[in-house]
Amino acid sequence: MEGMGGNCRLLPPRDCPSTEVRSTYERMNFRPRPISRLFRRPFVTMSKPVLVICGTTGVGKSKLSIELALSLSKGSDKHPYRGARIINADSMQVYTGMDVITNKVPVEERCGVEHLLMDYKQPGEQLTGPEWIKDAIHAIDETHSRNQIPIVVGGTSYWIQHLIFPERMASLDKSESDAQPADSPPPPSEAFASALAALPPELLDLFNNLPDQAPIADDDPSTAHKLHDLLSALDPLVAQRWHWRDARRVLTSLRVIQENRRLASEVIKDQSSIVPKPRYRTLCFWLYAEPKVLKPRLDARVDQMIEQGLLDEIRTLRRIASAANESDSQPQSTEGRRMDYTLGIYQAIGYKEFHDYLGAPEPSEAAFRQAVEQMKLGTRRYAKRQVTWLRNKLLPAVNIANAVSLAEDGRPIVPTYLLDATELGDAWKTNVMDVAERITTGFLEDKPLPDPLTLSPRASEMLSVREKPTDPVAVLTANQRRVCEVCTVDPEQPVMVDGGAWETHVRSRGHRYMTGKGQKRREASPGGHPTTDNSTTEPEALAS
Repeated sequence: MEGMGGNCRLLPPRDCPSTEVRSTYERMNFRPRPISRLFRRPFVTMSKPVLVICGTTGVGKSKLSIELALSLSKGSDKHPYRGARIINADSMQVYTGMDVITNKVPVEERCGVEHLLMDYKQPGEQLTGPEWIKDAIHAIDETHSRNQIPIVVGGTSYWIQHLIFPERMASLDKSESDAQPADSPPPPSEAFASALAALPPELLDLFNNLPDQAPIADDDPSTAHKLHDLLSALDPLVAQRWHWRDARRVLTSLRVIQENRRLASEVIKDQSSIVPKPRYRTLCFWLYAEPKVLKPRLDARVDQMIEQGLLDEIRTLRRIASAANESDSQPQSTEGRRMDYTLGIYQAIGYKEFHDYLGAPEPSEAAFRQAVEQMKLGTRRYAKRQVTWLRNKLLPAVNIANAVSLAEDGRPIVPTYLLDATELGDAWKTNVMDVAERITTGFLEDKPLPDPLTLSPRASEMLSVREKPTDPVAVLTANQRRVCEVCTVDPEQPVMVDGGAWETHVRSRGHRYMTGKGQKRREASPGGHPTTDNSTTEPEALAS
């Protein structure tokens, strides 16, 4: 690919027929549904622009955002914007300090470009998606008021998608502080009434007296498990979506049921029946690198992080958590919520992997090497999950929104481009920066933009996605978690595994170890018969 020249074709302006654009979506295997089924209100093009840069870890998202911001600082006589501000969309980089484990761009390398929503939470504080979106909207509005361009950058694609498409973040994901009692309760659905009537007295009492704050599973596993039991009894489909230890989401799901007097799965189904219009006129860049090239790049970055002081940061995090746990008073966040030292930054890749090594009385070289390899493996798996989300979640939503805007306005409302960041050096300028700069200029000047599929062979391949099932019940079923009876030692604290990761879990060292223990126990028992129910390796449903 050479910039935007060569075989790049232009999308038609808004007053031209959209035949070519429609052929693009046909090649992407996207069949738009009738407009009347997609929107209940006219589609109106947003006037305020936002740039989004997404992609996997280690592909250069921050580098591109800074380069584009510097380019925009020159201004133009063809649009009113001069300069840009970068809005962080990485769920780990919101935390103060810990620059190495979260891969923040050093201040001296930001070239004076302002970075927002970075370093504004303390370790132990929780930041939910809706809370970040509220902060991001404020930052975007403030940036527009300065006649600057907001550039949203990060690898937390879930946040980015729901910033672009406001109505698709189901109330299941509302923050605890957003839950408000209804003045006049809506009539109960038949499914809700039946499920409520079938609850045993203990669970019914819990439903009528939900706790104000979600319990921390490590501190109060009994309450966390009972909340999950309650959700399983009321709405098994949604309960299978969450781990019992994820008490915050479990509690929020229960509040949705309580406030709406309908099952959470019913709420999801209704919300999924309408495709919302985007919040902004958004230009989206997806930076992509071939996995075989990205893998050694990510491995090398882990080695570099260790050299830059990764272990010192992890030790600091451990001291913060240890001091809080030993304190007589429970620390509170700025919002008055209890601090949780198992979530947020404590889920960053590297913290868990080095836990055993740093906690050993005499750390060994072998344990260190194992921790390094586990961190590299975790980083590669995370990059793979990021690509999966972009292709299976974000792109289908973008395609539907663009199909509607093309039919009504003659142009896409969320033009999305894949930029090939496989090669660095001079190729970066040719394949990434020059292309992004030219497309951004055309976007801000309201000019026809190139067909996304023609930028490169990789763009054509990765942007062509099969039509995904949209039935919310099918999606929930596909994402259900399973209890591993082999690894579960305490039935009150079952080991739950994401359905998509089941085969990986079965092959894991821990599972094979527990399988061996179960076999020895059976052999030691009279007659060689199993002594517990932990002998099965294929659980069929969640334990309640």
